[in-house]
Amino acid sequence: MKEFAGKTAVITGGGTGMGRELARQLVAEGCNVAMCDVSEAAMAETKRLCEIEKLPQGLRVTTHVADVSIEDHLKRFRDELAEQQKTDKIHLLFNNAGIGGGGSLFTNTREQWERTFNICWGGVYLGVRTFLPMLVKADEAHIINTASVNGFWASIGMGQAHTAYSSAKFAVKGFTEALINDLRLHAPHVKCSVVMPGHIGTSIVSNSRKVQSGDGSDRLNADEVALTRNRMVAAGVPDAAKMSDEDIQAVFTERARSFLEDAPTTAAQAAKIILDGVKAERWRILVGEDARRLDERVRATPEQAYDRAFYESFAQEVGWKLG
Repeated sequence: MKEFAGKTAVITGGGTGMGRELARQLVAEGCNVAMCDVSEAAMAETKRLCEIEKLPQGLRVTTHVADVSIEDHLKRFRDELAEQQKTDKIHLLFNNAGIGGGGSLFTNTREQWERTFNICWGGVYLGVRTFLPMLVKADEAHIINTASVNGFWASIGMGQAHTAYSSAKFAVKGFTEALINDLRLHAPHVKCSVVMPGHIGTSIVSNSRKVQSGDGSDRLNADEVALTRNRMVAAGVPDAAKMSDEDIQAVFTERARSFLEDAPTTAAQAAKIILDGVKAERWRILVGEDARRLDERVRATPEQAYDRAFYESFAQEVGWKLG
């Protein structure tokens, strides 16, 4: 697929971050976009940004509220798309939605753990299941599943467990690789890619907290404050045990800000890398110089990948401040 003009794209998690930037860049190339997200307000802003430059006549941008971990929500999204976009086929499926959190089997609840896993993995699986018939009906199509560097390296540093997200992203990577031959055998006009971003400037830290808590607030609740304090103590942060609740809140707010604003790769840059990868029909798309370097390191010394020295030297090399 060398161009996107006149095509129809589905984007999950289109309200913020890479999903928003994918929508903007696709629309700029003349592609119809149908996006879903749990936040109607966030999608409205994405749509507004897409429409700042007057859309070409007939181009459609539609928004649909859906939780990708719930199959009935995705089926409703599909049916609304068919009606509002006036089509029975799509050409691009970006399974982009994801959240963090629920990292530990010990300190997080089962509900938190499974919420992350069911969105990050289940949303990809159910997305493909739901939209595959519409992809097959197109003359050419492409499935793009967002994994992460955590799909080949299950860590964000030594001070914090990361099991739910990493498990989900490993599943996404394996599923997409297995799809390559499944599609060749049964729908050779449909291609697929697994996207593995490094640290991208998005609002995933604050958005994940909102989804996990269900309260839509930017502030930590009492349990989250206690858990954050315990993590900081375990990580050896000086005087963490003596910090007030407001101090802990300030640490979380700064972490969310830094993850968004201080990242080595912006969401817009990431979206361009992804779309260029689709045009080049690359099944494996690493996003960011940090992703490329980490991939090289893990392949070179897999037995050392979870040693403290491995993480510390890599973080220093690329400027990561995670974990």
